[in-house]
Amino acid sequence: MILNDFRMLSLQDWLENDLLLTVISIDAASSDASFRRYFRIRTPDGSFIVMDAPPDKENIQPFIHVAELFKRAKVYVPEIYQSHLTEGFLLLEDLGQHCLLEQLNNNTVDELYHTALASLFTLQSSVDIQSAHLPSYDRALLTQELSLFNDWFINHYLDADLAPELWQAVQTELVNSALAQPVCCVHRDYHSRNLMLPPHAPLAMIDFQDAVIGPITYDLVSLLRDCYIVWPEAQVQQWCLHYYQRLVAANMVSCSAQEFTRWFDLMGMQRHLKVMGIFSRLHLRDGKSTYLDDLPRTLNYILLVCSRYPELAEFHQFLSQSIQPKLCV
Repeated sequence: MILNDFRMLSLQDWLENDLLLTVISIDAASSDASFRRYFRIRTPDGSFIVMDAPPDKENIQPFIHVAELFKRAKVYVPEIYQSHLTEGFLLLEDLGQHCLLEQLNNNTVDELYHTALASLFTLQSSVDIQSAHLPSYDRALLTQELSLFNDWFINHYLDADLAPELWQAVQTELVNSALAQPVCCVHRDYHSRNLMLPPHAPLAMIDFQDAVIGPITYDLVSLLRDCYIVWPEAQVQQWCLHYYQRLVAANMVSCSAQEFTRWFDLMGMQRHLKVMGIFSRLHLRDGKSTYLDDLPRTLNYILLVCSRYPELAEFHQFLSQSIQPKLCV
């Protein structure tokens, strides 16, 4: 049951009195790692999704801008039917209730990932980064994201310490690798929970409001080393190599496969360190503790990458000896 809070009353007033919709029912559709909430409303004319983004905590303008940008690039995103910028409400197309994660299994994964990778290629190859007016995934942002791991996971969640000189060396390695890559439009949260399978289209993207211009491997590794599901590493490497070959054929990268794989590995590690900090913050600050279940899986990805590169051996030792036992992996 939806709490009859003040914003819900304002939302209902907007739907019924401003948009003149006959609302039959309104139910929670989903929530995410931000302060946004989503509701599914049913009307005589069909169902819709309503985004509730409190304007003192969330800005819906980036969502509107990126939605239009992706739509022009032939990337499927939900249609925005109405907006109330002052209140932070959006009336959106209902893409259904099936996300990619729910449909993934050993029998479906190849076909579904083929579709997801095709949509990713469209995004990377069709958005004009010169006119996109998106923020840059620069050194400052990459470093700020990495700080979440030390601040929220190591210090606050585990009440542990990470040697500053070791942490600085790891950050330098990861940030330099990210900045060495060709850049493209980056969704920035391209994983199985943010890819919908609507009844009328192969795939649609949601939760894209944080899009940036950044490293070409970021979304690829977000999908293939998903924090919510794991696939055999040999299969991940095969998908990665096939996508690399597609990028080479399109003249979007000119590096060797070995260099691309290193970019992919270290980019994933940067993302997973950030995510461990975010999951810890969601638990400690926001009371959203279900994400703690995903910490061991995410740490395993980091350990995998550290084990492959001698320059990360000391960090691997720290994680495996001081951190992994605390998560009971």
